[in-house]
Parts: sequence; structure tokens; C-alpha cells
Amino acid sequence: MNKAITDGILLMPPAFANGLDVWSSGDGTPGSDTYNGAANATFVPADQDFGGCLEVFKTEATQRLRFMGETPILPGCYLRVSARVKAVSGNLPSLRVAGWAGGAGGAHVTGLTDTGPATALSTYGEVIEISAIVGTGLRGGVDMPWGMTPLYGHFGLDLTGPTGGVVRIDDIRIEDVTSVYLRDMLGQVDVRDYGARGDGVTDDTAAFIAADDAADGRHVFIPAGSFFLADSVTLENPAVFEGTLTMPTDKIFVMRKSFDLPSYIAAFGDEETAFRKAFQALLNNADHDSLDLGGRKVTLTGPIDMQAAVPNKTSFATRRVIRNGQLDASGGAAWDTATMTSLASYTATDPKKLTDVANIANIPVGALVEGAGVGREIYVRARNIGAGELTLSAPLYGAPASQTYTFRDFRYMLDFSGFSSLSKFELCDVELQCNGNCSALRLPTSGSIFSLRGCVISRPMDRGITSIGTGCQGMLVDNCQFLSDEDSLDVEDRVSIGLNASSNDVKLRNCRSTRFMHFAVLGGANNMISGNHCFQGDSVAGGIRHAGIVLTSSYVSTTITANYIDNCHVEWTNEHDATPDFTSGMSFAGLTVSDNIFLSGDVAPWTSHIVIKPYGTGQYLNGVMIMGNKFRSINGSINRADRVDDSIAPLDATRHKHVAFHSNSYHQVSNQVANPARMIHSEPSASQTWTVDLSADLPFAGRARGVDSVTAQGQIRTASDAGHYAAPHVILEQAPAGAGVDLQWGSAVKGVVAILARMDG
Repeated sequence: MNKAITDGILLMPPAFANGLDVWSSGDGTPGSDTYNGAANATFVPADQDFGGCLEVFKTEATQRLRFMGETPILPGCYLRVSARVKAVSGNLPSLRVAGWAGGAGGAHVTGLTDTGPATALSTYGEVIEISAIVGTGLRGGVDMPWGMTPLYGHFGLDLTGPTGGVVRIDDIRIEDVTSVYLRDMLGQVDVRDYGARGDGVTDDTAAFIAADDAADGRHVFIPAGSFFLADSVTLENPAVFEGTLTMPTDKIFVMRKSFDLPSYIAAFGDEETAFRKAFQALLNNADHDSLDLGGRKVTLTGPIDMQAAVPNKTSFATRRVIRNGQLDASGGAAWDTATMTSLASYTATDPKKLTDVANIANIPVGALVEGAGVGREIYVRARNIGAGELTLSAPLYGAPASQTYTFRDFRYMLDFSGFSSLSKFELCDVELQCNGNCSALRLPTSGSIFSLRGCVISRPMDRGITSIGTGCQGMLVDNCQFLSDEDSLDVEDRVSIGLNASSNDVKLRNCRSTRFMHFAVLGGANNMISGNHCFQGDSVAGGIRHAGIVLTSSYVSTTITANYIDNCHVEWTNEHDATPDFTSGMSFAGLTVSDNIFLSGDVAPWTSHIVIKPYGTGQYLNGVMIMGNKFRSINGSINRADRVDDSIAPLDATRHKHVAFHSNSYHQVSNQVANPARMIHSEPSASQTWTVDLSADLPFAGRARGVDSVTAQGQIRTASDAGHYAAPHVILEQAPAGAGVDLQWGSAVKGVVAILARMDG
């Protein structure tokens, strides 16, 4: 590039032979003194070395010679100012190239290097070339880097040192030497050419913006160095980094043509910083819906507060995706769980509040709450320090009026809890390797449709995915793996949980979970759970099993379909009910469990596959369908597939309605229940009252509340073997515990009947 050729810009000053009226003895600005008619200067027309030249007698400590024309300073353009000189007589001075920088409106731009290196003359008659390079960028060999503020310069020479000497100066030359700085790849614009210093201190923001403006489709090149950007910068063109950036946390760096994590790692050097800045740009960049991690593994030394990485936003509702990479948690104290205890008050009339909380400022939002009457997976959703109140993610079921609670603040690789609302956010094909050091994801306080697709949550210390509020509304978890860090522990020693949700409409599909205490704890309704494989077993003979899927609301309106529920079970409770005693509503309602594979092995005989645990009196089943499932036990049999855990309260078996429990298959299950239950009863001796025990045939400790039919299997006969053709009537809810019926005949008879009985009304 040569601006004199390409753009016709006049750079070369006129020869001294054309007159000295444009050569100033001052700074070269209009009105300064010139050498025209000066007593100490004259034009020599025929010097043996130079031809025509200027002869100057040095009378000042610094004798100046400046061209009064305005030589333009252009971005990316480098000028070489040079002159040949020789000493003629008298004292020998030193000479250097010098200039005066002019800015907008003719103002002097101060604070710049305005002289080149000095050369001392040592011999009379010896021709020496004095030169220096001036330009906008701090490039190698540039003597006078002026940046982007000057618009022009007045250039020439300074004569320094002792006075009294006579020096002859050949015509001063100003040439475009930009080509010296062109790289082999011509399609690049170097930020140094636009004033960037790369010293880690100088604000290079303006230089980056100017270089990007000039690139026009070419690459913006950031050479070796540390470039400080004090303000936000958006690059519209591709960028190539040899150096790195630093910038304040709240300033945004957007690379619209190079928007992926590898590019940000190249820009910032440090992987964690790069991830934060790339995420910040993702939420401040309308041109990209996703951040591609480029298959990179990013090592995290501590939790990433995702909202703190984007200080200008506390909520966001436009679809954004992080995809295609791996996050790896390295060990260190930054991952240690913080545990606090505090005295607080509670009342069921305000079921999601703790009041009069001592030391509330020490209790963080997102902490797990533990104490008497506290159900599983209840978290601090919000706090009001002034009022001394904590808002919880779910009610407590039986907490005392005052007690000391424990709060555990787990550490998460990606912590979104600082967002008041975040919707339509996705992780796709991302592996979170917790390595037993930490938990994986903490969701925002509120929001909807948080999505994970094809992700792997590996070895979380405490939790895989935690919802502390309603940020799980409509959450989608598809084709993911949850791999426990507690594989080697027996079931009873495990404490980690794959995921929880406290809001509605969760879709949990086609996932695989291994050896957590629980795979999923779901507190909302309208869930769809399908195609998953959750495995919770161990090698202890006759061992216990925890629930794989836990539902914590009585009305769930949930389907659990076509899952492989392996050495664990479905548990249905109402532990998140502030008033668990039934007074109104639908009670335990709206659950469909269909076409699942339930398998257990080496378990205690009282193990069951579907367990209902009421937390209050008067609760009953209302609209429950359990159909088409395969219940199987290996290496020993179990008593039954269904069970009511009445350790806190029983179900009210007199009130069940609309319960369908049929078309299931059983293998190594002693009591194979159904509703309606078909039982063959044989009465070998004639009796007028036949007592039929259905406790092993009706599910969930149900009472025999109805008999649809009594059908003779062969002839009913009297004691004398005479045929008896009158039908019996039925007396319901007899012993044992209401699970029996009495068949009353007109006379004493014997025979075999098939009874179709129901435990619902």
C-alpha cells in the first residue's frame, strides 16, 4: 500500500530550491517564523554531495526546521521522514527527525513522542542520513507512534547540542513505508495501525473500533500483547488473536463473525474468563442464538455465577443455547458446601415463609432447607433481610412454630439462581463433569422451558439439577445421562439426587440415571415421564431400595409411561402440603403409571415398586391408573408390587374412587393385585356364609367396597350334593381390615366361585 500512489495524497515536501518561505524555524504552524531571508540560513545551489541544499548556522540550543505544509496522518499508514546531512564547520551538533502533531481544529495534540532518535555528527564533510518513522500504531521500528487523534503533522529536523556549527541539509523526504508492515496475509487489519498499544494499561477501545470499521470484511488482527478495553466492543469482522484482552466484568465483547468459545479463549487466554465473556455476549447479541463450545473442555476452578457474568441483565426470555462441549470441575475449596443453622418461625397460614430468621444475611438464596416438618428438596427462593423473612420453594408439612433450621448451600458448576427470570434457555450436547467436587446446575428463580438435550451430568457431589423456585416450569430434559458419584456406596448411604422440580409441566424423557438416592423429585403437576432408565441398586443381599421417581404433590396429573424402573420404585407423597390432612380437593389424584418395566433383585421381601406415603389423615386415591406394567423380582421374591407407607398416616380406604389397576404382569411377586380383582374362592364344606379374604388381591391396602360379579365355577351343591341354583348376596368390607366379603347363601352350600371385587367406589 502506498497512499501517494493509490490515493494521490501529497506527502513529499517541496525542494529547498523552490523557496524557504514554507520552512519554519518554529513548530511549522501558520504564522510561525520562516527561514526565508533569515540571517542564519541560506540556499546553496551547487553542493558537491547534494546539489541544491539548505545551509544552517546553529544559533539556538534546539534549532528547528519544519515544513509548514500539513502532512496527513492516516490510520494504518506509516511515513518515513528522512534527510541527508553533513557538518561543514564549527561545533558538531546532533540531528533528529521531529514533528508537531495537529488535531481537530488545528489544536496541538500533546503527550506524544514527537522526535526520532538523535544522531551526532562527528566528522566534517561526512554525509549522514537522519530518519524516523511516524504512524498511528505502535509497530516495531516506529519511532513516533501517534495513535488516532492527530490528523496531520508538520515534519522536519531538530539540531541539538552546541551552537556555532554550520550544517548543510539535503531536501527532506517524506515517504509512505506502510508496505514494510504488511503481513503475508494481506486480508488483515492490525489494531496497532489504529493506535492500539497492547500494554495492558492503555485503553485500546477506540483502536479496536477503528480497525474493525476499516476492515470491511478482512480479518482484524490482534498481535502479541495484552490489550485493555475499557468499554464494550463489537467486532463486525472476523478476528485473529495472537495477543489477549482484558476488560471490566460489565463490558461486553461481541465477535459477530467469530462467535464461538474457541475464539473467545483465543481472545481472553483464560478458559473460565472466556466462557463468562462468551455467555455475556450470547445474552447481548441478537445475531446468534447459540454459543458453540467447539467441542472444547473447559476446566472450572469454582462455580460460575451466570447472572454475575451478565451484570446488565437480571432476566431474559429469548431462546439461547449453549452447545457442544465439556465443563470439568477441578478440585479446590471453592466447591465446598456452606452450611448454616438459624432459628426461625413458621406458620401454615403463610406456608412458604420463614419469619424472624436469625442471622438471615448469612443464608443465601438457593440453599437447601432441612428441619422437622421439611419435605425433600425445599430451597430458599428469596430473602428479605430487612423483614427477616425467607421465601421457600414449597410449603412445609408439619413444622413447629419455632425451631433451628439447617441451610446447605451446594456449589454448582453453572449457577443461574441470580436471574430473577430466565426462559427458553437450553443446554445441548454438553457434558458437566462434576468429578465428585460439586453439583451441576442450579436453575433461575423463575422462568419457563429450561431445556437439556443430549447432556451428561457426571458424578455430581450433591445434586444434578436443582430448581429453587419456578424456573423449572415446563422444563424439558431429553436424552440425557445422570451418572452418580455414589456408585460404590450401598443404597442406604447415598445422599445425591439427579434432579428436582417444584413447578409444573416437566417433561423427562429418554434419560438414563444410575445409583443416586433419587433420580427425580417432582413437586409440580402435569409431568410427562417416559422412556427413562433409572437404576438405584447395590450388591447387598436383601437390601433396601430408595425411590427412583418421587412425586410430592397429591394432585399430580402425571403420566409415568414406558420407563425401565430398575431396583427402585415410584414414591407418591404429599409432603409439600402445608395442611396435609384432607379437607377438600381431589386428594391423591391424576396419576397414570403404564407400560413400565419394574425390576428388583436381591431385595428385602417388603420392597415394592409403587409406594404411596400420605402425610395427613383422610387422603384417598381419586383417578389413578396403573396398567400394562411388568413387575419382576429376581434372586428372591417380593410380597407385592404396591404398598402404602403408613408411617405418618394411612390412606382412607373407604373413599377411593376411579382406580384402575389391571393388565399388569407379575414374576416372583407373591400377591398379584388388581382392581377390579378377580379371585377364585373354593368352599369345600357346605356353609351358608362364605368368608372371602381379598387383602392379597386388592392394591394399596384397599377395602372390598364393591363386588361386580360372583360366578359359579361348576355346580354349587348342598351338603347332600344336591344342586343349588339360588345366587348369594354379598356383605362388603368384612375382615380382615375391610378387605374381605361374606357371601350369604340361602342355605349351606359348597363349591367354587369367581369373584370380581373392587376397592374403589
